[in-house]
Amino acid sequence: MKPDYKNWVPKSMVYGLAGGTLAAFAAFLLLGATGGVLHGTPRLICGIVLGIGTLVLLFFTVWMGALHRTFDYNGRRKLAKTIIDGTAEYVTIPDGGTGLDVGCGSGALTIASAKRNPKAIMVGCDIWSGAYKAVFTKKRCEDNAKAEGVTNIRFEEGNAIRLPFEDGSFDAVTSNYVYHNIAGHDKQKLLLETLRTLKKGGTFAIHDLMSPARYGDMEAFMKKLKAEGYEEVRLIDTTDGTFMRKTEAAWLGLAGSALLVGKK
Repeated sequence: MKPDYKNWVPKSMVYGLAGGTLAAFAAFLLLGATGGVLHGTPRLICGIVLGIGTLVLLFFTVWMGALHRTFDYNGRRKLAKTIIDGTAEYVTIPDGGTGLDVGCGSGALTIASAKRNPKAIMVGCDIWSGAYKAVFTKKRCEDNAKAEGVTNIRFEEGNAIRLPFEDGSFDAVTSNYVYHNIAGHDKQKLLLETLRTLKKGGTFAIHDLMSPARYGDMEAFMKKLKAEGYEEVRLIDTTDGTFMRKTEAAWLGLAGSALLVGKK
């Protein structure tokens, strides 16, 4: 049995876009490129609209296909694995302690962190719903942990907006590419909600698209944490070669990727 961490860009999405592209192109040929159905101005308008629509769909098909290949655990680049393993290196839990992975998806970061801390327990939480509910499930997390031979782990339902855990419950907290997906919520407040569950002296490693447009002034946020007594707070640009190059991050739509690490 092998683990299957899936891909945040499912094949079904790529195939759906490809099908839409072919359908749009067929409509363009039928209604815009030939005079068999429409003539004059209607044909011209349909030709322009359908032609532009076909090109847009083609662009997204190619782009999402490239994203799928780049993040594929079984592909050549394996960017997802690079990010997961790199983030897990910052997850340090004392023997007998407990760590939390917020938005665990298919369990990849939870499992990687549990492997690095075999004498601790990792808890992965997620709502396992929405656009990815058919791809990421609690059962998949449990199956992946079993396939990896990891037993110091458990998975629970939990929403990053309001986590079902008491203050100071964990010795470490981590997350990967989660908060930017939560529309309508202040990202710094989401970070604080996660950090709320961290014990004094606990460590954190949170990776996300932390551009100013999404997260606001992170320098001011880090100063605020330090003023509240956090021992260490650092923001690592992971597009500087840490996980990927800036050019790769730009064409993948991952500009602003950064790792917030430190100790409470």
